[in-house]
Amino acid sequence: MLKRRLGRSDLDVSVLCFGGNIFGWTADEQASFAVLDAFVEAGGNFVDSADVYSRWVSGNTGGESEDVLGRWMKARGNRANLIVATKLGSPMSDDGTKQGLSRRYMMQAVEDSLRRLQTDYIDLYQSHRDDPGTPIEETLGAYDDLIKQGKVRAIGASNFTAARLAESLEVSKRDGLPRYESLQPGYNLVQRSDYESELEPLCQKEQIGVIPYYSLASGFLTGKYRPDAPLPSSARSSGVQQRYMNEHGFRVLAAVESVAERLEATPAQVALAWLVQRPGMTAPIASATTPEQLRDLVGGIELKLDEEAVKTLDDASA
Repeated sequence: MLKRRLGRSDLDVSVLCFGGNIFGWTADEQASFAVLDAFVEAGGNFVDSADVYSRWVSGNTGGESEDVLGRWMKARGNRANLIVATKLGSPMSDDGTKQGLSRRYMMQAVEDSLRRLQTDYIDLYQSHRDDPGTPIEETLGAYDDLIKQGKVRAIGASNFTAARLAESLEVSKRDGLPRYESLQPGYNLVQRSDYESELEPLCQKEQIGVIPYYSLASGFLTGKYRPDAPLPSSARSSGVQQRYMNEHGFRVLAAVESVAERLEATPAQVALAWLVQRPGMTAPIASATTPEQLRDLVGGIELKLDEEAVKTLDDASA
């Protein structure tokens, strides 16, 4: 699997980032181990998680994804061969005491993640969401200390507006602090405008690596959601129905399936290939719960879209 540089850092990541939000949620530990093994066998080295995964599941408290990933790395003895990304900042308690990007909380959160991951460093540590209540200088200063302590190699942002990302980059430059080397935006063929309007030009100008989530629109772009068929029995179905099952979404899906048929590929492969070929993309995030699904995703990384295919997809999704 091809690799790309993550922003201006020294992290060389595989072009597909495996999304670890499924660990301890839609994939149990055995299934998670199997699909991670298949990912590495296919040449992948980049896995993304977050401390809050999967707190939303009944009976979970958060940290389940990191726990599974940590046990897998220990069992396989492959930590040194991987680029491990995780995130902090989302609520980890109901009383508001464990969330945000204050220095005090960050120092606690990183130790919790390191313990769950069973490692002494995080390759890419990301602000899961902006924290307007904490000065940017405080957050970046805490990251600076974590990097100097060897606990973090590079930092990234997720769900930031262009204005706040630009402000953070300016503070980094002005104060000589670490800068966000990557951005995780929600971005796919159905959901383009939020990223392309302001974030895309900023990321390209500043050489920020882009790691889009919802790359397959939570499974909608695989073609398993139909307007005249029952919803799949998936934990994500209701969200997909609300967000993507509309006239625009089905128009985009029709174009994806048309291109897939002509190129003898699957819809998922076409949707990923379009992302991979977009300017400035580092590695789209996608998840699989079986090795067979994983091989389908890898096919999307290898698929090359011709000009006709790109135009068909761009026109339908504009």
